[in-house]
Amino acid sequence: MALIEVKHAIKTYQTGEDSFNALNDVSLEIESGEFVAIMGASGSGKSTFMNMLGTLDKPNSGSYHLDGIDMLTLGADELAEIRNIKMGFVFQGFNLISRTTALENVELPMIYKGIPEEERIIRAKEVLRIVGLENREDHMPNQMSGGQQQRVAIARAIVNDPPLILADEPTGNLDTKTSIEVMDFFVKLNSEMKKTIVLVTHEPDIAEYCKRVVKFKDGNIISDEVKR
Repeated sequence: MALIEVKHAIKTYQTGEDSFNALNDVSLEIESGEFVAIMGASGSGKSTFMNMLGTLDKPNSGSYHLDGIDMLTLGADELAEIRNIKMGFVFQGFNLISRTTALENVELPMIYKGIPEEERIIRAKEVLRIVGLENREDHMPNQMSGGQQQRVAIARAIVNDPPLILADEPTGNLDTKTSIEVMDFFVKLNSEMKKTIVLVTHEPDIAEYCKRVVKFKDGNIISDEVKR
């Protein structure tokens, strides 16, 4: 059974009297352990598809199962719990809380999960060590470089050990050298920690790190290439 199974997803948006399909009968399966790039120009449907995977939006019709669970039948509280347990999110803008330390930012998903403080601190320190920031635990986001902030975001995404990482343009605000460092972490998450990663990017050199590239255009999947 695929970790992600989307069938015949249609997402329609209304703009005044007109409507358009951001997703036009899209079907896609992603197996556990894959590293997939989602590519396409602005307006291609890739962001709409990513929002659907993250249960931040629902299609008008079709189906979406994650780890065998029908995501479209769940209420808001159930979806929030699924996101906390089964998904880790990494964003272009890092989305760190500005007035809290690196350690406290990483602790946040565990607070929502109800994990005791002592265990939270141990686990947060461990994942910060994994991303090479064991000496930045007490730093605020504004005391860290963009690359360091994104590594804190990656630590936060993996601290609850979710099977799926969703990354939306994670290198979009980074220079080339730092982008390479961050992508090396994603490769490590996939190859060593066996995380399934779905990564949205418009940059071909970033997509090269992925094992599979799915391209969107006008709400349709136009190619799906698995690298040999």
